[in-house]
Amino acid sequence: MIGAYPTLRAGLLIAGGALLAILLAAFAPGLWALGPAWSATVLLLALLDALIAGKVRHLDLIVPASSELGSDVRIGITAELAGKIPVVRAEASIQVANRLVPGGRGFARLQRTGADDALRGEFALATVRRGSLTIDRLWLRWQGPLGLGWRQDQRASEETVAILPDIAAVRAPALQIFIRDAIYGILARQMRGEGSEFEALVEYQPGFDRRSIDWKSSARHSKLLAREYDTERNNQIVFALDSGSDMCEPVAGLPRIDRAVSAALLTSYVALKAGDQVRLFSFAARPERATPFVSGSRNFFRLQSEAAAIDYRFEESNYTLALSTLAAQLQRRSLIVVFTDFTDPTSAELMLESVGRLIDRHLLLFVAMEDEELLSLVDQPPETSERVAESVAAASLLAQRRLVIARLRHMGIEVIEGRHDEIGTRLMNAYLRIKRRGQL
Repeated sequence: MIGAYPTLRAGLLIAGGALLAILLAAFAPGLWALGPAWSATVLLLALLDALIAGKVRHLDLIVPASSELGSDVRIGITAELAGKIPVVRAEASIQVANRLVPGGRGFARLQRTGADDALRGEFALATVRRGSLTIDRLWLRWQGPLGLGWRQDQRASEETVAILPDIAAVRAPALQIFIRDAIYGILARQMRGEGSEFEALVEYQPGFDRRSIDWKSSARHSKLLAREYDTERNNQIVFALDSGSDMCEPVAGLPRIDRAVSAALLTSYVALKAGDQVRLFSFAARPERATPFVSGSRNFFRLQSEAAAIDYRFEESNYTLALSTLAAQLQRRSLIVVFTDFTDPTSAELMLESVGRLIDRHLLLFVAMEDEELLSLVDQPPETSERVAESVAAASLLAQRRLVIARLRHMGIEVIEGRHDEIGTRLMNAYLRIKRRGQL
């Protein structure tokens, strides 16, 4: 759809005709008609300016196949006009889903940047959720040489961009160096004094764990000998992600579930490098998404794509159904990493009952993010009665949360709790400790 209308400059000039007519009517009544004539002339010039600006000969959006949450989605636009008249100004706008981009709009300024006559620009969309970002409609408008008229073109679009979880931590140089030099890497290497599969006896060296000393063999050979173990590979790691209403609450601008997905992918990358098998399992009121086990770092992108499809469910999570379903799907002992939040005492009680049926066969690890909002409410100055009430309520919720965590630890389950930007590293270290100890 193509249209034309005056610019702001033309609108001010047209309005100036009314002011001119008033002044002339007061001081030179016979000339008052010059005011409307002025407005009509400016309006005519604006329409002519828009017409001579030319039509769009070619319009193209350069859309990436995917982008990561937390990074701006860069969408390029190229436009070629039929006319050779210089364009004073050109702008573009796109319409997208409100739930992925606040406001649902993106704007770009187009300029001539090459030797050809094409106009080029770029949209930068800040996404707040994972999912499929669909561009519904595109608008392009440009001014004529006088800057008095806009020419506008409107077109439908079906372009989509997959918004994937953030894996910036995976690409961090520090992590790559750590994986390259760490015990677990692409090559199978022995763990001195750790693991569970006996490999060989070696002469004890300073720095070895003294628990690895084989005293009987040392007595026979008259020198200290230590047991060397090989770390198991091909273990099963399951990341169970609660995508219910509690995990949809924002933390530092992003939902908790997105923070959890990023932490899970970071540890998944390390686990795949270590030779283990990884799968994702999401749940809310019912089990939502269950991926098959994958192995090998070449399949990491597959995990990232699967994680992008984990939806946001504003409903209460059913731990009993989710964990019993997961237990029925596992045929061997696995490490189950559960990302959730503890706010409702009733739901927490049901969760503890479900967990009790899993710990005999599987190794469980719970990950919970600190509630920065509750902590800020507890620490706020008691200046008014409303603030005092908020602080008391927040302190009660935090006490219930600590009680649930204490009961989990009393059951022998490790709980990782920390800020949203810390849990990824803490979870990775916890996984490596479990590998070293041979607990799987």
